[in-house]
Amino acid sequence: MTRELRRGRASLAFGFFAQGVAFALLVTRIPAIQDRYGVSDALLPAFLAAVPVLAGVGSVATERLVKRVPPSSVLRWSQPVVLLALLGVGAGERMVELAVALAAFGLAVGALDASMNMLGVSLQLSYGRSIMLGFHAAYSLGGIVGASLAWVGAHEELALVVSYLPAVGVLLPAALLGSRWYVDGGRGKAVGGEGAGSGEAGGVVFRALLPLCLVMTFAYIGDATVSNWSAKYLQDVLGSSEQMATVPYNVYMVTTLVGRALGDFGVRRFGAVGVVRGGAVVAAAGFAVVAGAPGAWVGMVGFTLLGLGLCVLVPQTFAAGGRLFPGASDAAVARLNVFNYVGFLIGSPLVGALGDAWSYRGAMLVPMVLVLVTLVYARSFAAQPDRYGGGHERPRTADVGRGSNGL
Repeated sequence: MTRELRRGRASLAFGFFAQGVAFALLVTRIPAIQDRYGVSDALLPAFLAAVPVLAGVGSVATERLVKRVPPSSVLRWSQPVVLLALLGVGAGERMVELAVALAAFGLAVGALDASMNMLGVSLQLSYGRSIMLGFHAAYSLGGIVGASLAWVGAHEELALVVSYLPAVGVLLPAALLGSRWYVDGGRGKAVGGEGAGSGEAGGVVFRALLPLCLVMTFAYIGDATVSNWSAKYLQDVLGSSEQMATVPYNVYMVTTLVGRALGDFGVRRFGAVGVVRGGAVVAAAGFAVVAGAPGAWVGMVGFTLLGLGLCVLVPQTFAAGGRLFPGASDAAVARLNVFNYVGFLIGSPLVGALGDAWSYRGAMLVPMVLVLVTLVYARSFAAQPDRYGGGHERPRTADVGRGSNGL
């Protein structure tokens, strides 16, 4: 393993960490943002929905952009924009300034998410073994750090800009410095000189990626359910105290970190298909426990299982897209990334609508069923021959399946 690849892996992991911090600082201070700008409850959903919609636009634009510049360049300049936009959210005073800052944040996040997962997939192909879950573990760690910083800011009643400035002041120069070592290796070329994301390859990618797009959507519906409804569910349905209602999401974040930190070893030992199937079953069991919980403590067990189960699905979906189409891996990752935001947009309103019309216990069964559908598509995560230009096929050498060395 070359020094260049090791440095590229470390610098990219820091990029994932920085993104986790920035996103957590934004979403955990939404009430404070609403108060600062006087955003009404009726208008708030529009602001919140605009971020993932614009992120989807940024992801699509990145698919086109990386035909001309490497993903490392997109990541190098999109990460500072995200951090500065976060600072802009905290520093503005008028609603139009909030709208501009959130628009910049959304577009840049889409480019950032797509490009950093492109680099992660390409590095995994270069390594020849599973390392993708480790990058997402760094993101989860960043989310925990960001949420902790947000709690300190809220507890000390700091102004938003004062709360955000130290994090941005540390992360921005560190991310720019670390970007010097990003590696674009492992990105295949199609026969005939067509690069990733060419027109012909792009059509093939979409059809082949459809099962993975559905898995990505279902995973984020599950994640959005926990993020947006765990506190309300524990308090209103299971009768917990207000303090205890804040615990499930923290537990979910910690178990997500643990599962991702250990997940690459699981992939090397049991294969990607086995890990995805196991994750789907554990996540479905978590939703079943939450739906049938007689009290708050049993509900906590369910949310713990959800973190351990859902955490493997998204990283493995990106990795599977790269394995399916190494000659068009950038296009595959960018398109999969769009369904990240689709699931996020669907998840919270879906559970809310079902909860109001039916029951919140019943609503928890819907993401359970959707996660179980992942089992139908689990074979899409297997290493298999890829198809180049004129129909040439070859076996994969970057099988991240079995064996202690990942080959």
